[in-house]
Amino acid sequence: MADKTPKEPNAPFATRIDPTKEGLSPEQMHFIRQVELQQWKKKTQQLRTRNVVTGLVIGALVLGIYGYTFYSVSQERIMDEMDEEAKLRRTQGPKNGAN
Repeated sequence: MADKTPKEPNAPFATRIDPTKEGLSPEQMHFIRQVELQQWKKKTQQLRTRNVVTGLVIGALVLGIYGYTFYSVSQERIMDEMDEEAKLRRTQGPKNGAN
């Protein structure tokens, strides 16, 4: 199995800092804000795309159900008409012991 623990726990790129507690220069604070803004823009674009795709899928599902409902209702009318014709034929047909 792969070892999931990092090999260098004190790596400088992996440590988190608290900007309020650390003595950072204004340039460093500005750089941090710029990087956070870029990351935020990237994430919001991904979320927006995902939300649009989800909305389209839900909309297609709703339209499919709506269309199928209309289709099934029209089929019921045809079946009702066939039932009425069958009743008429039974009542107009010859009367014998099998009916």
